[in-house]
Amino acid sequence: MWSCLAHNETDADAASSDQRLCQDFGLILSVFSLLYLMVCFPVGLCYNALLVVVNLSNKVSMTMPDVYFVNMAIAGLVLNLVAPAELLGPGFTRWPLWEYNNEVHITLLILFNVSSLVVMYSTTLLSLDYYIERALPRTYMSSVYNTKHVCGFIWGGAVLTSFSSLLFYVCNHVSARIVECSKMQNKEAADAIMMFIGYVVPAVAVLYAFALILRVRKESTPLDQDSAARLDPSIHRLLLASVCVQFALWTPYYVTLLAHTVMGGAPPPGGNAGHGGGNRRGFTTYYFLRCVSELLALSSSFAMPLMYRQMNKNFSHKLQRLLRRLRLCGDRSCPHERSTVQQVVT
Repeated sequence: MWSCLAHNETDADAASSDQRLCQDFGLILSVFSLLYLMVCFPVGLCYNALLVVVNLSNKVSMTMPDVYFVNMAIAGLVLNLVAPAELLGPGFTRWPLWEYNNEVHITLLILFNVSSLVVMYSTTLLSLDYYIERALPRTYMSSVYNTKHVCGFIWGGAVLTSFSSLLFYVCNHVSARIVECSKMQNKEAADAIMMFIGYVVPAVAVLYAFALILRVRKESTPLDQDSAARLDPSIHRLLLASVCVQFALWTPYYVTLLAHTVMGGAPPPGGNAGHGGGNRRGFTTYYFLRCVSELLALSSSFAMPLMYRQMNKNFSHKLQRLLRRLRLCGDRSCPHERSTVQQVVT
């Protein structure tokens, strides 16, 4: 909870300075949260839903990148559901609209962790499949069929990983009643798991994929002349830009997890847990940066569909096709229904 408590300090000037700093940070976070909810939240929710509906209504024309972006859009919708509960709760605003207990907090944490893992691993595998598509365009290793099955494994692995780290969070609250949890009440261990699995492994894989992509670009092969087997150049730019933007938005969040693990936890902002004024100010700044980094991570659900909308030329054609189909279905019967009736009559 973001709260600014009064401190019993011999140095009144230092105490008032810390109090003003904490209040200013709380006010800044409140403004950022409201701006996100008024602008980024509705736009991200609309475009993520539109991305999913448009692509799923045109399954035949979906490509390998489309499947990954649909996967990330579904994760973005989950983040959109988490955002209002998180940003209007006690962790971000000085005047929260509601308070929630540990069970709700853990549920939101599970949804956030699952979505973050799905986003990071979808981005990672997208970069690896992009390399496969450039190096071996006719092998169909990065096909739509394979990608759909891979995305299913991504969601399953994200859920399993989140529940394994969830044990540390749960035991942090019930360890007084369950003896088995006495050795698992370290919340920093859960953050370390998420840091390693959710960021370090994908980052290494993306760097390896980029190194392979650069090597393929330098090597001119006969396959480079085969434009029919390759994706549109705009899709290449979209893939590279999406990978870079995703890691740029999620890196600050995982850096704060690393800092929390290294510091071994921190008292609430403004709280007094035996720390001096300098340490207390440092912890207040740390919590502010952690909240800002979480806000940046949530904004990935707003940035990705917009990038997909602007850089994918096929999306506008699919959207127009869907709108025409909906207008035709606005009549008494849809085209496929009319053809069925005609076949029965004949």
